[in-house]
Amino acid sequence: MTEATSTRDLDTPAIAADLALGIAQADALRAYRDLDAYRIRLALEDDGWHIDYEPRDERLKGGGPHYLLDRATGKILSKRYEQ
Repeated sequence: MTEATSTRDLDTPAIAADLALGIAQADALRAYRDLDAYRIRLALEDDGWHIDYEPRDERLKGGGPHYLLDRATGKILSKRYEQ
C-alpha cells in the first residue's frame, strides 16, 4: 500500500539559479528601477528559491526586495519590499 504525503518531493528538479534570479530581477526592477545599491543573496532551500536584495552600504536604513520562488516552476510564492 502506498502512503500519500503532503510534503514536497525534494527530488523534484529545480529551475536553474539564473532563471530564478531573472524572474525576481524582472519584478524587482519594476518596483525599484535601480538595483545597483543592493547585494543579491540567492539560495535554494527546502521551501524554494530565496532571493534577497540587501543594501551594499550597511549604514543605510531599510532594504530591498525579498522573494520566495517555487523551486520547480519559478512562480513567485511571496515577495516583500523594504524601503
